[in-house]
Amino acid sequence: MAPKKRVAIRNHSAEANLFARRTFITFIAVIIIALMLFSNIYDLEVNSYQKYQTRSNSNRIKLLPVAPNRGLIYDRNGVLLADNTPVYSLEVIPEQVTDIENSLAEVSQLLDISQEKQDELLKAVKSKRRFKPIELYSRLSEQQISLFSVNQHKFPGFFIDARLKRYYPFADLTTHSLGYVARINGRDSLALEKQGLAENYAATRNIGKLGLEKYYQDILHGTIGHQEVEINNLGRIIRTLDFTPPIPGKDLTLTMDIELQMIAKRALSGKRGAVVAIDPRDGGVLAMYSNPSFDGNLFVHGISSKKYKKLLAPESNKPLLNRAVQGYPPASTIKPLLALTGLDAGVITPETEIYDPGFYQLPGIETKRRDWKKWGHGKVDLNKSLEQSCNVYYYDLAYKLGITRISQMMMKFGFGEYTGIDLHEESRAIMPSIEWKRARYNKGWYTGETLSVGIGQSYWSVTPLQLSQAISILVNKGEIKVPHLLKSTSEVLAHNEDTSVQQALITEYIVDQKPPIILKNKKSWDVVLDGLHNTVQKFGATGYNAFKGTKYDAAGKTGSAQTANIEQGEEYDASKVKESKRDNAMFIAFAPYENPEIVVAVAIENVAEGGGGANAAPVARQIMDQYFGDREIVSKNPRQHPNHDNVYQQNIINKAGEP
Repeated sequence: MAPKKRVAIRNHSAEANLFARRTFITFIAVIIIALMLFSNIYDLEVNSYQKYQTRSNSNRIKLLPVAPNRGLIYDRNGVLLADNTPVYSLEVIPEQVTDIENSLAEVSQLLDISQEKQDELLKAVKSKRRFKPIELYSRLSEQQISLFSVNQHKFPGFFIDARLKRYYPFADLTTHSLGYVARINGRDSLALEKQGLAENYAATRNIGKLGLEKYYQDILHGTIGHQEVEINNLGRIIRTLDFTPPIPGKDLTLTMDIELQMIAKRALSGKRGAVVAIDPRDGGVLAMYSNPSFDGNLFVHGISSKKYKKLLAPESNKPLLNRAVQGYPPASTIKPLLALTGLDAGVITPETEIYDPGFYQLPGIETKRRDWKKWGHGKVDLNKSLEQSCNVYYYDLAYKLGITRISQMMMKFGFGEYTGIDLHEESRAIMPSIEWKRARYNKGWYTGETLSVGIGQSYWSVTPLQLSQAISILVNKGEIKVPHLLKSTSEVLAHNEDTSVQQALITEYIVDQKPPIILKNKKSWDVVLDGLHNTVQKFGATGYNAFKGTKYDAAGKTGSAQTANIEQGEEYDASKVKESKRDNAMFIAFAPYENPEIVVAVAIENVAEGGGGANAAPVARQIMDQYFGDREIVSKNPRQHPNHDNVYQQNIINKAGEP
């Protein structure tokens, strides 16, 4: 039996040293870890305090944008034209809805929303950001509000919101001038971002789309406000911490008179055309109406495709077109300006006569250009050419002047150019010239075309607004006043005694005034103005019947614009041609003759019979009758022009009631 091994006696000293070493290493590790922890805590609590404090607040505190109230719009007499009214709308936050399609269908069934509208809403929801509220249905009735409120617990993410929305109390009466607001779309958002204005529109849903609403969008909109709120973990608002109120948009007062606008609508009832009335003393637009028109309120809440297609349908006669700023052949309404051009160029004098046999022929050309009077006017001087609207006189004058001199002078009167009115929708129309035709058609200019320009035909087109501005320049004897609709803002009204504030407003928003037209002989202005006076005041003149018996002393010029070619030897008969091929009726007028206060231009499309004197002149008469009311304004100088004795005598006969 082998002896047992002796158990070795442990080395307590070595074990103690090992334990001490391990303890030291562990202690050092603990110290290092503790230092790291304390360093991290220091960094979090001290160095990064502001950073994490902000993060904590952003989770707890939210900054909500608050939309400003849009400025109101008034007419010159303080009548409200554009209001803000409270509207209740159904809205949804898509990310809070599990099944948006089914939920939308159920809500639509509850509130009786059409399938067409549902499809539009679904497209809108899918195209917008999911975390932002989206308006689904506007102008909820009290019954719809009650129904939804009772069943709201079934539709998480859906809610009713109350907002102020634009309302136009005069509907279609003011749409083409005021325009309208509608929802901000992608194109609008992109434009706002490029202009650096996106932040100011963070809470805004509508923006000006047309007319003054668009032109003065910035001052009508105002400045955004902010609401600082505390929210819980569900995102619900617990309390309001701070509130910075928005600054409302400025109110606008216009030069427009809504009563004149009403008369224009009534006078154009059943007709296609436009009326523009301007105060020549300052360029303020008193009335601007295009017929037919449409109700801008339709677009404020989102027009349905069915209603929009109806506006575009041929039978609707293009109500979306603003005829007041679209081109028409000016016809004989521009003869006074051509006469002025002839006088200034020295081509004619007031006594220059021609013989009118009823037609005009160019030398060596067989084609005869007819006068409106088949048997002609006989001997015609400048005054008679305006009174009787003699075409032959102006064929001859245009031939002598040439297209270059005509176009150069007419461009000074604003034809073929923007007037500068505070609307984006204005057309330049066309002032033809040799250069224009070469650029447009790559063809040369023919003398026969010059003759047509001489009676306001051919390529020449003018807008009723341009025509009214040109006559304003004429009555102001060359001084040019830029037409405008804005009269003042609420800011200006607060300084109503400071005229410099008003002038600053016009300078800021209206195109700078243009230099005056200077003639070689100042008396030429009076010669032409006298001719216009005779046209309305002299018995037998083309504008006499429409204005006989007025209490104010008016002047004007008729015009009938041919819209279709008539073959040589044929006679025009309105009853035998399509309505779209019938003549347009034109008329321009101003009153009183001395110190004019109002200029009116009227254009009526495709009249059944008669010309400007029978169709357009009575419309201008109604506008002026409304403007002057019971005021009686007679000439202070009854012998101001050669034919005034006849005019004065005829006015006395009219007042006496004799035929």
